[in-house]
Amino acid sequence: MRSSVVVFPASNCDRDITVALTEITGRVPDMIWHAETSLPATDLIVLPGGFSYGDYLRAGAMAARSPIMGDVIAKARRGTAVLGVCNGFQILTEAGLLPGVLMRNASLRFVHRRVELTVENADTPFTSRYGNRRRVTLPVAHADGNYYADEGTLDRLEGEGCVIFRYVDNPNGSARDIAGIVDPAGRILGMMPHPERAISPLIGGEDGRALFQSLVERLA
Repeated sequence: MRSSVVVFPASNCDRDITVALTEITGRVPDMIWHAETSLPATDLIVLPGGFSYGDYLRAGAMAARSPIMGDVIAKARRGTAVLGVCNGFQILTEAGLLPGVLMRNASLRFVHRRVELTVENADTPFTSRYGNRRRVTLPVAHADGNYYADEGTLDRLEGEGCVIFRYVDNPNGSARDIAGIVDPAGRILGMMPHPERAISPLIGGEDGRALFQSLVERLA
C-alpha cells in the first residue's frame, strides 16, 4: 500500500504517522510539502495532526487553502482514501470534504489524555479489523475538538452509518459524543483521537494498530 503524508507549517504528528505507516505497511510514505500542487500516485492520503499555520483564523482553515489541497480534494472525490487525524480532521471539514466543524472544547481548555471510544461501524476500509461496538482506547491532544453540525446533518450521519467512533466519556463537548466520521462512501475519515500514537504497548497501547491494518487489507 502506497501512502502520502501532507506536511503543513506547524504539523507535528507527521513523523508519528510516518512511523506507524512504515511499520505496519512495510513501506515508507511519501512526505508531501503543502506548497506542492500535486500528489504522486497513492492509495492513501494522510492529513496529520498539529497546529497548521498556528491555528490562525480557525484551526485548519488556512491549511484547507494550501496549494496541495486542490489535488487532495480532486483525488478524494475520485475515490482515493483520505485519513485526517486531529488537525487533519479540522482541515477536512474546512475543505468541505466532511460536514460540520470542529470548535473550541467546551471546557475552553486543551485536552491531552487517553480516552475510551466505541467503534460504531466496522464496515469501512478504516475499521474492518475492529468489531462493532468494540471499545478501544486512543490518546487525544487538542483544544478545538468539539464537533458540531446541525441536527439534520447529525441525523443523516447517524442514518448513513457515517459515525464510526464515539466517545464513552466525552472530553470536548462534541455533539452526540462523535469522535470520528466518514463520508457516505466510507473513503474519507476524520477523527480527533490519534491512532498513530497507539500502535505498540511500548507507547501505552496498541488499539490504533487495527486501523492501519484495516487499510492494508482493503487498499493493498
